[in-house]
Amino acid sequence: MFSQLEKQYMMPTYGRFNLVLENGEGCYVYDEEGHKYLDMGSGIAVNSLGHHHPVLTEALKNQVDKLIHISNYYYTKPQIEAAQLLVAYSSLDKVFFCNSGTEANEGAIKLARKYGKQKSPTKTQIISLKGGFHGRTLGALSATPKEQYQKDFKPLMPDFYYAQFNDIEDIKACINENTCAVILEVIQGEGGIILADEVYLKAVEKLCVQYDALLIIDEVQTGIGRTGSLFAYSQFGLQPDIVTTAKGLGAGLPIGAILCTDKANVFTPGNHGTTFGGNLLATTAASVVLKELCENGLMEHVQSVSKYLKDKLLKIQAKSEKIVEVRGMGLMIGIEINEPVKPLLEKCMAKGLLAIAAGEKVIRLLPPLIMTAKQVDEGIAILEELLI
Repeated sequence: MFSQLEKQYMMPTYGRFNLVLENGEGCYVYDEEGHKYLDMGSGIAVNSLGHHHPVLTEALKNQVDKLIHISNYYYTKPQIEAAQLLVAYSSLDKVFFCNSGTEANEGAIKLARKYGKQKSPTKTQIISLKGGFHGRTLGALSATPKEQYQKDFKPLMPDFYYAQFNDIEDIKACINENTCAVILEVIQGEGGIILADEVYLKAVEKLCVQYDALLIIDEVQTGIGRTGSLFAYSQFGLQPDIVTTAKGLGAGLPIGAILCTDKANVFTPGNHGTTFGGNLLATTAASVVLKELCENGLMEHVQSVSKYLKDKLLKIQAKSEKIVEVRGMGLMIGIEINEPVKPLLEKCMAKGLLAIAAGEKVIRLLPPLIMTAKQVDEGIAILEELLI
């Protein structure tokens, strides 16, 4: 029924599974018939606190009872509190709130362009990396060098250049005095859970300093505790000029954020803005998430349970002829297999496990950060049955 209604009323932009979800609790979701599923996709790394988290639910109810929305012409306590927490637990100095990861990357591109223009009218070039994904609006899409995403929407924004991931010589051939920024993911999520090499990243950082180009780290998927630290860049020893984040920051509420150093803080009133960005509900959720991670022990839990999950997967790999590689950090894991992944995900769903793909042959596991070892065992039992 829902597929027919979608065809009648909605634009055909999603390839959906034939499943209607109605409610959730913790790491589980339930369909319209009451069937239970272990959620190891968590809304594509969004439901960081799982479903119906008591602290989050109570905080949102309290805020709804007071005020839902005002414009950014006025101050709100939730917005300032969330910004304070992001600055306190990162190495950045300033925050701008928006509504999504794509919006955060659009804003970061604008920030970089203004920074460059203040240095020279020709300092407008931005380098992004092949295999990366930064969003689907025109600016973010221009930074996402994949032909299948770009081809129907050209011409895109000018002055974007693409370098091979983990190939420092290729980026050296692109960067010059007219480069205002390099944007990259330290783990390419949509690209298949591909990790950047630490030596490579440090070399890119050095090149950015040499050419006075801003280093933009896209942490839309890797950020907010997903990899075992608030932001993944800290595990690679980097000091970015700009960090973009979203997804898990709102634990289900739409929010994005741009963090920057004082050096990159070049916006002035009127340069950028958003009606809904930093709204009361989203920033209330963000503060709950950040406190749970950084003050209430959730980060340490992620570090422990992620090691348990990866160890279990490596044991399956040792017995499986289907698994090519298990890779990732924290609770952002890719299982590359030697066959198309979609049929396997359908079989997982039939057995009560929800996972997602990253490309055509990678199972992507992005469970809620609250997932327990017992729940890991439930998911592993299903994966083991299907992969051995």
